[in-house]
Amino acid sequence: MGRYELEYPKDATNTVKRHGERGVYALEKIHGLINSTQLLHISFNPPDSPFPVTLPMIGQMGSFDRPSASLGDPLDLYIHGYVSGRLFNIGRAAGDAGMPVCVAASHVDGLVLALSAFNHSYNYRSAVLFGHATLVTDDDEKMYAMELITDSVVPQRWKNTRLPPTGAELQSTSLLKIKISSGSAKFRDGGVIDDRHDLQNDNALNTVWTGTVPIYSTMGEPIPSDHNRVELPPYAAEFFDDFRNGNKEYAVAAAVKKPEPDEP
Repeated sequence: MGRYELEYPKDATNTVKRHGERGVYALEKIHGLINSTQLLHISFNPPDSPFPVTLPMIGQMGSFDRPSASLGDPLDLYIHGYVSGRLFNIGRAAGDAGMPVCVAASHVDGLVLALSAFNHSYNYRSAVLFGHATLVTDDDEKMYAMELITDSVVPQRWKNTRLPPTGAELQSTSLLKIKISSGSAKFRDGGVIDDRHDLQNDNALNTVWTGTVPIYSTMGEPIPSDHNRVELPPYAAEFFDDFRNGNKEYAVAAAVKKPEPDEP
C-alpha cells in the first residue's frame, strides 16, 4: 500500500477560490515549491505602522526535531537575517505566541498568448503559507537552520565553507522559525485555450500569433573571485547543471501539455 499523501486542511484562509480546480493542498508539492524558490516574500503587520510590510527573504523548510523528515511531512520554515532587523525584533517581542506571517513563493514557467487579450495567461506555480514566527534561541537549532538555509543556495555548501562560524557572525544573525498553520498552492500548465467564436474568426486566425513561450531561470558560467585558488568543485558544478536543465525541461513540458478545456 502506498504512503498516504498529507494535505493542509482547507479553510477560509487557504482555500483557492478562483479556478479552484488548480488548487493544490499536498504538503509535498507545496513544500517542494517553497524550497525551490530562491526568494520568498514574507508579509507581516508591524504594530507601529498603518501599512503591512512584505520583505524578500531566503528561507527553507525543515524539521529540527526530525531532520530526516521528507517534504511530505509537516515542516517548519526557517528564515534568517540581521539581528536588529524589524522583522526579527517583532518576532522576538512576540514571544512564544509568535508573530502572524504570510509567506508567498512563485515561479513563472511560460507566457500563454491567445487570440483574445482576455484569454492570455501564464504557466505558473505559486504557493502561500500562513503561520506564526518565533525567534530561534537554541544554539543547536540555530546551527541546524543555518546549514539548512546555506544548503538551499547550493547543496552541500555549508560543509564546504570556512567553519565554524565566528562569534561575531552568530551574534549578528537571528533566525525565525515559522510554524505553519495552513497553506495552499496553485498551478497552471498547458497551451493556449481560445474561445470557440475566436477559432471561427478567420481574420483573427490570419493576423494574430498564438502559442506558449517557455520561461525558465538559468545560471551562467561561474566567475571566480580575485582571491580564488581552487577549481570549481563537482558538487557545485553538478548543481548548476541540474538547475539549468531541470528548469528548462519543466517549462518546456508545461508548455506542450494539453490544458484543461475550460481554463484560459
